[in-house]
Amino acid sequence: MKKDKAVVIESPSTDDEQEDATASNPPARRFSTRNASSKYDFVKVKVWLGDNADHYYVLSRFLLSRMLTVTKIPNHVAIKIALELKKLLVDNSLLDVSQSDLEANLFKLMERRGFGEEYINRYKMITRFHHMRVPLVILVCGTACVGKSTIATQIAQRLNLPNVLQTAMVYELLRTSTDAPLASSPVWARDFSSSEELITEFCRECRIVRKGLAGDLKKAMKDGKPIIIEGIHLDPSIYLMDEENKLPPASPANQAGPKSPKVEEQNELQQKSNSNVRYNSQSDCKDSCSEDMNSEPGESSELNKLRAALKSLDVAHEISENTGEKVKDSGADQNPSHRSEKSGAQPIIVPIVLRMADFDHKALLEEWVATHISSEKFPTQDRDKLISNLKTIQDYLCSFTSQGLTVVNISATTFPQTLDWLHNHLLQCIEQGTSHVSRGNSVEIAKD
Repeated sequence: MKKDKAVVIESPSTDDEQEDATASNPPARRFSTRNASSKYDFVKVKVWLGDNADHYYVLSRFLLSRMLTVTKIPNHVAIKIALELKKLLVDNSLLDVSQSDLEANLFKLMERRGFGEEYINRYKMITRFHHMRVPLVILVCGTACVGKSTIATQIAQRLNLPNVLQTAMVYELLRTSTDAPLASSPVWARDFSSSEELITEFCRECRIVRKGLAGDLKKAMKDGKPIIIEGIHLDPSIYLMDEENKLPPASPANQAGPKSPKVEEQNELQQKSNSNVRYNSQSDCKDSCSEDMNSEPGESSELNKLRAALKSLDVAHEISENTGEKVKDSGADQNPSHRSEKSGAQPIIVPIVLRMADFDHKALLEEWVATHISSEKFPTQDRDKLISNLKTIQDYLCSFTSQGLTVVNISATTFPQTLDWLHNHLLQCIEQGTSHVSRGNSVEIAKD
């Protein structure tokens, strides 16, 4: 039975005070803290939800500490706060509490630890984000050796996101298990007559990998779950096509780390030189895809099977929007209200491109290329050509800064600061997306 009374924190003893008391009055016999157990590990506290307290969940100190780390509270402090809250409730025999009482006491404990209004607001925002089940898609783009897997893993740990997908695995699965038009050697290990031809082929393969990711993305959209996708085969244009008007305008805040005037000049020249390449490569990519489907019967049949399967999953319209292909859907699919019912809340899509200083990146690439050539994963050819192809792809990915894409400078000396910046940036994106969904829901309620 639920108890309708709140807990008032008088002066709960902290872990430090308890340690001092233990030191002054040592027990007759000491046990190892690793093997020791206490009543707080076995007593269950029910947290009731809703105005009528119809449902409840059992308080988990681990999950609570993970939620606190999302607000940027250090992990060891978050664990202590969660333990203090559990002690407070158990010591006062409050094994049935409401969600509001739980949060009120949690916020008081946070303030006692020096984590005040800013962290409390973050906690409320993250809680609202999970309750609203807003889909979150984080894209970690970049070429080899820029830290994509490391960054994706660290982001997942900091934001408590369990789902991380790698495009390399999807590419290899499509190449070996289907008749998809994918070569055995990577695109950057082949010879091309021009940079435009390289980018065109890169875009074509990215679109095929995007179709391979359609099932996971649809599930994330339907269930309102966050997902992180990292890998080389991520073309931001596929995802920016419908989201470009929703992304924040390009500004210095969208780039992490200091930039020298030389780098800025290179970026300007790069954007000018790649602007035509980008748009031409997208159109050429469509033509090359259609040529592939029309010229090779095996590939055509496989792509037709993929398209039929995607249509049966009601995601053909989503793919056509993201890839720019013109697919004829039914009138119901073209109705925005119908799409909102199918996909739920408007997703938050955050594409991030990782970039490293040329000197550091080249040194890492030379070692990486040498390792793969020695293991016969790549055909033996000029190393400079491989590195040049990867550099061309990197320049193409960074050319989307004019559309508001976030480009993050990676360096071993500033890696912790970069992680903190990314943590803040993603929290801001989640807050903006959640606020947008809340305003949309308010407008719909007002219309009804």
